[in-house]
Amino acid sequence: METVLVHLPALATDGPEPQARSLSLLPGQKARFGRGIPECPVNIALPDPAVPRLAGEILAVDCYWQLSNLSGGSSLLVENPEGAGEFIRIPPGRLAAPIPFEFSRVVVATRGGTVGFQVFAPCHSHLEGRAETVERGTVTTNPFSLDPAATYFKVLVALCEPRLRDASTAGVPSTANVVARLRRHPDHQDLSTTAVDFHIDYLAGTKLRLRPPGSGAAGLSWKRETLVSTALRFGLVGEEHLSLLPPRGAAARERQAGRTAVAEGSA
Repeated sequence: METVLVHLPALATDGPEPQARSLSLLPGQKARFGRGIPECPVNIALPDPAVPRLAGEILAVDCYWQLSNLSGGSSLLVENPEGAGEFIRIPPGRLAAPIPFEFSRVVVATRGGTVGFQVFAPCHSHLEGRAETVERGTVTTNPFSLDPAATYFKVLVALCEPRLRDASTAGVPSTANVVARLRRHPDHQDLSTTAVDFHIDYLAGTKLRLRPPGSGAAGLSWKRETLVSTALRFGLVGEEHLSLLPPRGAAARERQAGRTAVAEGSA
């Protein structure tokens, strides 16, 4: 299983319709990034004149990754997009700095702002319940490593919510339904359909490792339905997780309260 997934930015040099790509790294594999030149090729190109030719190197380890700053004078930032401003600064010359985030964005400063790319370490493991007390033998591996604090987990809970509240419910929320549901949360008011689709892809392809039910399966529909059935069958999401979602009907009550206040003010 790959330890690290790197989402490469779309480049204007890729053609009229540039598209983002992904690079998978197994434990022990490396990927270098920077401006790059023929004599110094890189795996992740950041073609900006302010980016060093060889800016840094990623090394995939067992359940995390290390970052080396190979530049002579530019610091690298590693941001945690889900960490409320949490970041790590890697100074020039620092080698093999361990990165603890599951979701990361590597940022390099330029004259016009910043450039960067995203790195995911999906094999992070989390303690569930009591720790094992038996010290002999190999450690038990969790087949589904999920972080309830991550946005993708809230997306999964929102997808499962109708079934958790009424087991006879057959429908699965659409991406637009999930966006509308989570935008009521103060931390996700800017959540987009693209972001939710990404989290669904990440859950299906990386965290739960789902496979299409048949050759005719396409789009996100089968992923949403299979995610819900798998999460509920294996108890990955339960009623106790519904508290992670914003209260139902809060927005409607706020709108009604606003209309009432306006009516009272005009009376």
